[in-house]
Amino acid sequence: MRTLITGGTGLIGRALAASLVADGHDVVVLSRRPEQGRELPAGVRAVRWDGRTAAGWGHLADGADAIVNLAGANLAGGLWTEARKEVLRASRLHAGQAVVEAVQAAERKPRVVVQASGVGYYGHQGDEDIVESMPPSREWLSRLAVEWESSTRAVEALGVRRVVLRTAVVLGRTAPLWRLLTLPHRFFLGGPLGNGRQWMPWIHIDDVVGAIRFLIQVENARGPFNLAAPHAVTNATFARLLGQAMGRPAWFRVPAGALRLALGELSSLVLEGQRAYPRRLTDAGYAFRFRRLEEAFQDLLGVPQPLRSDRPLAPAGS
Repeated sequence: MRTLITGGTGLIGRALAASLVADGHDVVVLSRRPEQGRELPAGVRAVRWDGRTAAGWGHLADGADAIVNLAGANLAGGLWTEARKEVLRASRLHAGQAVVEAVQAAERKPRVVVQASGVGYYGHQGDEDIVESMPPSREWLSRLAVEWESSTRAVEALGVRRVVLRTAVVLGRTAPLWRLLTLPHRFFLGGPLGNGRQWMPWIHIDDVVGAIRFLIQVENARGPFNLAAPHAVTNATFARLLGQAMGRPAWFRVPAGALRLALGELSSLVLEGQRAYPRRLTDAGYAFRFRRLEEAFQDLLGVPQPLRSDRPLAPAGS
């Protein structure tokens, strides 16, 4: 099986490439700097692209089994000034247009295009259960997600199956966000952000990879899928369980006003959340390896004993 991955040098891309190549698949990562391919798993090919067109790589889409489009500038890579917002938007739309261009030119169309997105598609919904049938909000991040998802929609008219990944916060040992989440606890400064009542959808990197591979293989899987663990938690519960796993208190609360002052509109990433539930993924038959946050922390931190929350974490939508 030949799989092309845009954005393949990021957390999800590297993990997916490693999983596929370990099983003997032909994996091609499209990169602006293929000379840095030494950072990729052994056996993965790096091919140069400009992030905007199919020039230099489009022929690889001919007869490919899957194109996984993960490309897009990091949302947390800088304050959301108008200039930064345009970078975030352009990086996503140009990558999608390049994928469409490659598929259009392919004589033998890829079996499936997997398009990245995020649970930010839904906007801030309070305590409401979020499933894939819900519409987007009018917030800027939601509008960005709508455009991102739409960037590859044209492949469907070409007869190519398309899957959209609305991904939650990804937890992995090498994730920059994981380092940021654990750092305050190492200095006994961990705790909730704002009032802590906002929902914090999450998913272990192993389940992200597992779900993508599952959706590539399931021939009737198409449309949006929430990539979030079945048991949602609030930010306060997340902080408390992380502190417990690390043997640290979680008493230091960061005021919402301070976060808004320091981060501006970017603060919405941590002060607002969605109680996302993976209804379509579970209905399709995917079995999560890490269903509960306690299990994820045990794996990521090597915690030997099961962690306990103060109340049961019922899955949203139950």
